[in-house]
Amino acid sequence: MPKHRLSKKNRYIALTAAGAVVVGGAGIAAQTSMAASAWPAQKTYTGRAFDTCTAPSLTAMKAWKKDAYYGGVAVYVGGKNRGCAQPNLTKSWVKSVNTLGWRIIPLYVGAQPPCQKSRNKERFTAATAAAVGVSNANDAIAKAAALGMKAGSPIYLNMESYDITDKACNDATLTYVRSFTKTLRAKTYRAGLYGFSSSSAKAVATAKDRTNLPGNLWYALWNGRQTTTEDWPWNPKLYTDHSRGHQYKANSKETRGGHTITVDRNAWDAPVAIIG
Repeated sequence: MPKHRLSKKNRYIALTAAGAVVVGGAGIAAQTSMAASAWPAQKTYTGRAFDTCTAPSLTAMKAWKKDAYYGGVAVYVGGKNRGCAQPNLTKSWVKSVNTLGWRIIPLYVGAQPPCQKSRNKERFTAATAAAVGVSNANDAIAKAAALGMKAGSPIYLNMESYDITDKACNDATLTYVRSFTKTLRAKTYRAGLYGFSSSSAKAVATAKDRTNLPGNLWYALWNGRQTTTEDWPWNPKLYTDHSRGHQYKANSKETRGGHTITVDRNAWDAPVAIIG
């Protein structure tokens, strides 16, 4: 599987116009040991989603919503390793897109593993993994909140490919992911992770110690299959109850309503942002 680009213009997500529902307790047990009453109701979307590096214009979002193939869109809310400028991504844009009926998936490009072969601006080490996880999570919450994404919303941590057989690197990465997740939950934001089925998503899904791991998993497996169940690679008891996203196709150039955008396609059955 080719490595997904952090620094090039190929990151996108969306969801189909079918079925955004509010589920009062869904995923709470997987998310936190806190009482369910302490958490806002989860907003869940099930359907098609797209992600793209730069949030599209409001005009394009209106045209694509009218087309109705997708119902959700992922946006890059922040992170030093975010690859594209976001001239359209404002609180007003988020509110308008939400009003149109789009379900929004917040994605944060945090620090990357020490063994990863790329030119990322921010990395963690074994020594700094926990502290960087805290600072990245706090930044992610601040960025999401500034865009009008309320507590109870998920934030998906973008973790690109690395050698998970490198035990020291993998241990450091899981330390960082746990720290990021724990910090989100302390402020009542739900935690998710985006990664490849052969790399970071696998590391999270197969970790024996499940403490403070994200409650939602978005796996990249570019097999063209629009499903979150039939090709699920791991224990079928994991990430049930509306907790999965599947990026099944990359770099799909699509024209809808006269507007052409290159997107990645996703099958989605997981939390989306609560906008207010």
